[in-house]
Amino acid sequence: MSKVAIVGQGYVGLPLARTAINAGLEVVGVDADADIVAGLNNGHSHVDDLSAADLAAMVSNGYRATSDAAELRHAEYVIICVPTPLSEDGDPDLGPLRAAAADVARQLSAGTLVVVESTTYPGTTDEVVRPILEESGLIAGQDFNLAYSPERIDPGNPEFGLQNTPKIVGGHTQACGERAAIFYGKLVQDVVRVRGTREAEMAKLLENTYRHINIALVNDMVRLSRELGLDLWEAIGAAATKPFGYQPFWPGPGVGGHCIPIDPRYLSHEASVRLGHPLRFVELAREVNESMPGYVAERIEERLDADGIPLAGATVLLLGITYKPDIGDSRETPAAPLARILRDGGAIVQYHDPFIGEWELDADQLTSVADLASSVAGADLCVLLQQHRDYDLDDIATRAARVLDTRGVMTGESVERL
Repeated sequence: MSKVAIVGQGYVGLPLARTAINAGLEVVGVDADADIVAGLNNGHSHVDDLSAADLAAMVSNGYRATSDAAELRHAEYVIICVPTPLSEDGDPDLGPLRAAAADVARQLSAGTLVVVESTTYPGTTDEVVRPILEESGLIAGQDFNLAYSPERIDPGNPEFGLQNTPKIVGGHTQACGERAAIFYGKLVQDVVRVRGTREAEMAKLLENTYRHINIALVNDMVRLSRELGLDLWEAIGAAATKPFGYQPFWPGPGVGGHCIPIDPRYLSHEASVRLGHPLRFVELAREVNESMPGYVAERIEERLDADGIPLAGATVLLLGITYKPDIGDSRETPAAPLARILRDGGAIVQYHDPFIGEWELDADQLTSVADLASSVAGADLCVLLQQHRDYDLDDIATRAARVLDTRGVMTGESVERL
């Protein structure tokens, strides 16, 4: 039985571990966070797409988690799935990836396949990870195999999971790519080979940059459409009836999650390093999308002013603070900057989210309102930020005095769409 060591047991590494276990491989999950390791070994899943029952099934089939990097020495396959965040300055932070590569290098054995799945800019695998691994004295492409295969996890998506989403693979050499393709062929239905690691790295950034820019396009049209007195939601729906050459994107209060707000920054940063200037489309999209919480706050104040209610002292109830529907993930959520703006304006900010019971906002710990119905009725204005399936939108529209719907899914006399 082949042993797989997966470094990083978050929303990418843990589902990958389950898939590998189901394929009959021996899997150990390696994570530097001792609390995560203890939770996993005690049957507690911290990832939305895996239930406690899923984790129990994994453990019964041999899965275990550890913080001991020495486990890497005995693995035939080492997959790196650590986060690639931004620094405080907004630049790529490869610290976690460098640390993971250093752990692997200290334990690297000849014949091992090392694959990076963490999203990063083109050239990282070859120029950053490879030199660290080769500090072991082993040479990539000769003594061990090295490849890049970007994660394509979509948390909360019941239709597309790891197995039925094509897996892109690019190797340091053709032989490295071939071995990585054979490995992933055990786990997924389709493997897409590309020439090298840079092409695979670029493919992932293209996917998310494409979404980032098109979301910004419709977000920018929100203001114009309001000035023109037209229903942008209806216009987008009508445009989407064209069977070719168009894909609908919808406005919202901003972008969130680990991918859309962050991944394009990696691409733009690399352009600045290589070309001397950032990618203009990416930077403009970031400017537009990051302005949306401020624009939503303006619309809230305008709606209250129309009824003679000042923002200062008004109760504003935020509905759904996660970055996407039906998951408990609030990373980079646009609800956070919106809440800050409202509080700076003197508003009393409350929130409800069936997936987030406690929300740490700066130095404050907020609690989701216990009684949604009474809180909706008591608020001066409700803001639908995320359309969780648990929400009865018609009931909210009936109970609320005023609603600002940032998702274009509500109707009723009390409702105003973004």
